[in-house]
Amino acid sequence: MRIHLILLTMTFLTACHDEKNKNEDAAADKASKFIMGTFGHDLDFLKQYHKDMVVLGDGSSQVIVVPAYQGRVMTSTAEGDKGQSFGWINHELIASQRPAEHMHAVGGEERLWLGPEGGQFSIYFKKGADFKFENWYVPKEIDTEPFELVSSTRDNAVFKKKMHLENYSGHQFDLTVDRTIRFLDRNAINNALGLIIPTDIGTVGFESHNGITNDGTTQWNKETGMLSIWILSMLNASDQTTVAIPYKHGDSAQLGKIVTDDYFGKVPVERIKIEKGLILFKADGNHRSKIGISPKRALPVAASYDAINNVLTIAQFSLPKDSTGYVNSLWKIQDDPFSGDAVNAYNDGPIDLKQMGRFYEIESSSPAAALAPGQSIQHIHRTIHLKGTKEDLDKVAMKVLGVNVDTIKL
Repeated sequence: MRIHLILLTMTFLTACHDEKNKNEDAAADKASKFIMGTFGHDLDFLKQYHKDMVVLGDGSSQVIVVPAYQGRVMTSTAEGDKGQSFGWINHELIASQRPAEHMHAVGGEERLWLGPEGGQFSIYFKKGADFKFENWYVPKEIDTEPFELVSSTRDNAVFKKKMHLENYSGHQFDLTVDRTIRFLDRNAINNALGLIIPTDIGTVGFESHNGITNDGTTQWNKETGMLSIWILSMLNASDQTTVAIPYKHGDSAQLGKIVTDDYFGKVPVERIKIEKGLILFKADGNHRSKIGISPKRALPVAASYDAINNVLTIAQFSLPKDSTGYVNSLWKIQDDPFSGDAVNAYNDGPIDLKQMGRFYEIESSSPAAALAPGQSIQHIHRTIHLKGTKEDLDKVAMKVLGVNVDTIKL
């Protein structure tokens, strides 16, 4: 009888919790006159929880940035309030107003993290902990603590954050993070891509300038561990979204393997295709997988194509010439902790019938920062969305990637 009462109580509490979440979602949806999936809906939703959010741009091209989420770009639009919202947002978690334990995964079209994630110099595992999920925690400085909004206009938002971190080996880092989000108008996008975009294509673009400064009294080096700037973009997936990453084609004896495709088990053959100079990776949000490209193979560009919504997304980023020392984020003690990737792509998917969300990521990293006291390193990541007809998008894809958009399909 006692067990029966306990089960009834647990069922009741679970039902109350589920009903509360449904009510929170319903309240959030009713607060907007725009349908789910539009920029206007996400704008109205975020206004409820973040009165200090910054909206860059105007009219058809807009970008939302939130100080409380570490100066994170939450989403953007190329067609105004009724247009598609490009960034994946975890509405349920934000509406709950309860921080998650291991990672406060609010989503967002571009966020700043620091590497490495795993290994003897990890800042996501405490000293001596086993490399298991239950021991993995995103540092609060880049997860739940806000960044200071220094200034903002319609064209940019400037942020700053002082941090104190400790890695798996016990080395401490005092640093300052500087982050500026800049809105890119059509002329700036033309200049970035090196072409005149057809007038019928809707555009929105932004770039983040991210810097870290060693505020401590000791040099960051290979013996104590080094940090890196890590930029990740969470983008809404469709059934026909494919990531395309160009790479340096050449002798594997000199350049190494083309791609790392076994982060979470081997990527199924139907979900990845390696062509001469181009890697295609299925990004439909239906199968958890990740790929990485080493700095010897990487080029400073990656892209994705959503064939359902006719959206071509282009990412451009810093890739210093001849820099090969990138932090290794594998979850184990490593033989070479500075043999990591410069470019990554991630596709989310169900794990034990549960899933964070239907999104994919395009990621870029800076080299490991061998900084003396007072020295800084900077990493720039640019995101451009182009929405239009396949014929018009072909002109951009051919210029930037050397292929038409039909080629960017799996």
